[in-house]
Amino acid sequence: MSSLSRELVFLILQFLDEEKFKETVHKLEQESGFFFNMRYFEDMVTSGEWDEVEKYLSGFTKVDDNRYSMKIFFEIRKQKYLEALDKRDRAKAVEILVKDLKVFAAFNEDLFKEITHLLTLDNFRENEQLSKYGDTKSARSIMLAELKKLIEANPLFRDKLQFPSLKNSRLRTLINQSLNWQHQLCKNPRPNPDIKTLFVDHSCGQPNGARAPSPVTNPLMGAVPKAGGFPPLSAHGPFQPTPAPLPTSLAGWMANPSPVPHPSASAGPIGLTAPNNAAAILKRPRTPPANNPAMDYQTADSEHVLKRAKPFGLSDEVNNLPVNILPVAYASQSHGQSSYSSDDLPKNIVMNLSQGSAVKSVDFHPMQQILLLVGTNIGDAMVWDLGSRQRIAQKSFKVWELSSCSMPLQASLANDYTVSVNRVMWSPDGTLFGVAYSKHIVHLYSYHGGDDLRNHLEIEAHVGNVNDLAFSYPNKQLSIITCGEDRLIKVWDAATGNKQFTFEGHEAPVYSICPHHKETIQFIFSTATDGKIKAWLYDNMGSRVDYNAPGHSSTTMAYSSDGARLFSCGTNKEGESHLVEWNESEGAVKRTYHGLGKRSVGVVQFDTTKNRFLAAGDEFAIKFWDMDNLNPLTSIDADGGLPASPCIRFNKEGILLAVSTDDNGVKILANAEGIRLLRTMENRIFDPSRVPPGSVLKAPAIGTFGSTNATVGTSIGDRSAPVTAMVGMSTDNRNVVDIKPRIADESVEKSRIWKLTEINESSQCRSLRLPDNLTPMRVSRLIYTNSGLAILALACNAVHKLWKWPRNDRTVKATASIMPQLWQPASGILMTNDISDLNPEDAVPCFALSKNDSYVMSASGGKISLFNMMTFKTMTTFMPPPPIATSLAFHPQDNNIIAIGMDDSSIQIYNVRVDEVKTKLKGHQKRITGLAFSHTLNVLVSSGADAQLCVWSTDGWEKQTSKFLQIPTGRVASPIADTRVQFHLDQIHLLAVHETQIAIYEASKLECLKQWFPREASGPITCATYSCDSKSIYVSFEDGSIGVLTASHLRLRCRINPAAYLPPNPSLRVYPLVIAAHPLDPDQFALGLTDGGVHILEPLETEGKWGTSPPVENGAGPSTTSGATGSEQPQR
Repeated sequence: MSSLSRELVFLILQFLDEEKFKETVHKLEQESGFFFNMRYFEDMVTSGEWDEVEKYLSGFTKVDDNRYSMKIFFEIRKQKYLEALDKRDRAKAVEILVKDLKVFAAFNEDLFKEITHLLTLDNFRENEQLSKYGDTKSARSIMLAELKKLIEANPLFRDKLQFPSLKNSRLRTLINQSLNWQHQLCKNPRPNPDIKTLFVDHSCGQPNGARAPSPVTNPLMGAVPKAGGFPPLSAHGPFQPTPAPLPTSLAGWMANPSPVPHPSASAGPIGLTAPNNAAAILKRPRTPPANNPAMDYQTADSEHVLKRAKPFGLSDEVNNLPVNILPVAYASQSHGQSSYSSDDLPKNIVMNLSQGSAVKSVDFHPMQQILLLVGTNIGDAMVWDLGSRQRIAQKSFKVWELSSCSMPLQASLANDYTVSVNRVMWSPDGTLFGVAYSKHIVHLYSYHGGDDLRNHLEIEAHVGNVNDLAFSYPNKQLSIITCGEDRLIKVWDAATGNKQFTFEGHEAPVYSICPHHKETIQFIFSTATDGKIKAWLYDNMGSRVDYNAPGHSSTTMAYSSDGARLFSCGTNKEGESHLVEWNESEGAVKRTYHGLGKRSVGVVQFDTTKNRFLAAGDEFAIKFWDMDNLNPLTSIDADGGLPASPCIRFNKEGILLAVSTDDNGVKILANAEGIRLLRTMENRIFDPSRVPPGSVLKAPAIGTFGSTNATVGTSIGDRSAPVTAMVGMSTDNRNVVDIKPRIADESVEKSRIWKLTEINESSQCRSLRLPDNLTPMRVSRLIYTNSGLAILALACNAVHKLWKWPRNDRTVKATASIMPQLWQPASGILMTNDISDLNPEDAVPCFALSKNDSYVMSASGGKISLFNMMTFKTMTTFMPPPPIATSLAFHPQDNNIIAIGMDDSSIQIYNVRVDEVKTKLKGHQKRITGLAFSHTLNVLVSSGADAQLCVWSTDGWEKQTSKFLQIPTGRVASPIADTRVQFHLDQIHLLAVHETQIAIYEASKLECLKQWFPREASGPITCATYSCDSKSIYVSFEDGSIGVLTASHLRLRCRINPAAYLPPNPSLRVYPLVIAAHPLDPDQFALGLTDGGVHILEPLETEGKWGTSPPVENGAGPSTTSGATGSEQPQR
């Protein structure tokens, strides 16, 4: 339909509304799909006309169009379902569940199960997330506010939420004008003609010689404005024809984008699958309109999506879409309002750092915001600590292995050894940085804090200049991308230096690269000095885009830090510079910013910050723009001394700005927040061994809508040479400490003498004591939730404590890098176990957590309690003493079946649903201290204070075998020492933990395969557990130390001494009583201490793991003898 036809529909809509044809108006709105009447939609939702609501929506979107649409329909159907439950109309609720909500089961089965579970509750408000559900009216009001935000954010509703600004009765006016024109054309026009039809052109029947009256003074048809018409939009000016609705794919550049601007802006997944046609992701874009700075329309990629606080609902999976969304900007809408002002820009000069040579490139550390990396024109790369204003590390250019270089490079270096840095860049986690030089080579250094820079990789990447480098994350593996004078783009493994891809196709030197991703699709933009832009997937299929940069300029490209908006800035050979925003959906320039010089000296460099501002170094100054305004916001010269086209770079938070100077220096500019940051850091002592926080182990969850903080903002650095973007986070599991350049002799690596890793200081690991405002009491039991986002502790006073990490883009699991919250429900109640007359200090606390983290079963010497983990309410209590429960375990196939170990040495198999003890198992001589099920072997293994293990069949509950632990000679065990058991991931091998030893058994026959005995100086073992991958065993000791064993051969590879995580306090003896392993991260564990503290420990990002296993050739290999034993090897 042409734009005029579209406008005619709006005129008809206005006419029908003025004539009060209400049903027809809304029918036309729906059928045309041109205007979504939010007021009408609100009325239907408020009155609960659910069928009409969905029918009206169907004219604009379907359930599976995108994630916003899915969330809109889900919220409506969920509300309809809850209202049926609230009316206790179970039949209606079941019908809604089956007909309306079942469609969402394909995307999130667990969510559907939880919704179904509400049918079993007398009042669905018992569910914690629905506990604040009020009456129907208030619930609809809350939902409506959320729906409006989702609709505003949905790209399919773009330009459909505002009615054009029309004068009243515009259609009547046009008809009047037409009739007047017809009347003026009459040969013999009559005064005051009688118009009887509009079906044929007007013609006066009799001549009278009069001219037609003016329509202004004597309208032929009266315009009758009526109340309740469509609201005028005078503030927005005339309504502009809108482009055709965008396809769900990124039409111009990409074929399968995320409807959300970037994965980092979304929350937990309902389960939409990733696009499966990766090969067709890019296509040739249409040519954009030339010289059209007025193009200023919004696209699906220019939304600013923010996370929201979760309203009432079922779970994080239910509320899985961001809805705290800024109102979408429509065509011709003013962008004057902003949550930021120019005062937020860093414009105050706080320091000038002399480099000694011309600065070519700068980059702030992604984690430690006061660390600045600088590259110069004589090949120097330096790290500055802005807090102390000290250069804390430096590397000058030197070929590490000249004999390994190509002959052209050797010849070039022999003739002239001087080299310039073209580009410096930190890896996304800050553990590596890359340096691109003007001759062939890229150097990667590993950074360990302070002045500790170590050679990591030397790559002869290109012939001639290496113009740019960037880090990316294809195939869940950290890679480095380079481009050069030889017209090639190459991708290298950042751990090994192996080349992964070579992209050919440019006809001029490749100037810059910009890697990015949409959902699961990873790609690279590249620009060349002839102004060509190309795009590549990580395959060998060639370029997917062949396109001209504005002005055919040497261009750099960068995304805003949220990944939602794409910008480029470049300068052509004539000195004309162009700063533009791209419409990715159309492959066209969306807006061109004004204010850059027409005769720029050198290529203008730029950067983005706060998803709001642009900055460029031009005409001896720094120029700033609001992203939504074409004209410059402000310009500063930083008190002079800047080169014509200075390098500029914001830090991650946008509170500091580095700019190169004409006198071989770097000026640091700050806003008020930046000044405060620097003042707080000025007097601190820099810790050279402290490694920046971050996550180097886990890949981002690309492809789901949500959860992951996976991507570092793709903003660009400042340089004379090319610029690029950082994408992703490293999942590199290497031990950076021991990595050598790829040219190193492997035989030397293999012959290196193994040494036990000793961690003696807090700077050698990451640890976090969890906040606690409750009474500190000895921690008796500790466990991570199955989601990995919370930790549950049971103290000796029978009180449970639950710490939760926020589920957002930065946090996908518990971590020592982010402080969690000691969580309590709004009611403020605590989960407190029943306590008998027994002294709580003498009780043996125990608990078990259900698979879905919804319930915890717990006992502290009294009755067993079953708690709701979301409300902390006690669901039921059972099994009053005596005997006293001392160990608990859920049956793996049936959560209603519980194994309960007692202090009278019996084991009771209890059915919670029918409140019945099915059977009692007897075979131990002392209290039960451990229970573990194997769903593979269909057995229950029990352990007791008698140091005995028993195996029971879960089919008939008969005992299959039993065996006592082998206490080492000379060791005297406590008569009531706990013995714990845990199954390996394979469900066949069994870990047995006793104060005297760690032992591995083949469970079905209780054949002891290996034993490990600690050194006496460590004191007794207090606890031990497998890591989540069962490759390591974490062991805690009474002296406060923790050992990390390689599970396959029970060899100690790392010892963490208490000084590494505990503050010195000679008067207080503190040590771990319990240890828990993270369910998803094999290198994270938590400790519960005697002083009531709970600590999380993780290795440094640079290490990635706890030490290295002893090599076989050093005599530390696995024993092949059944029942072989070994003591803790001495440190070597």
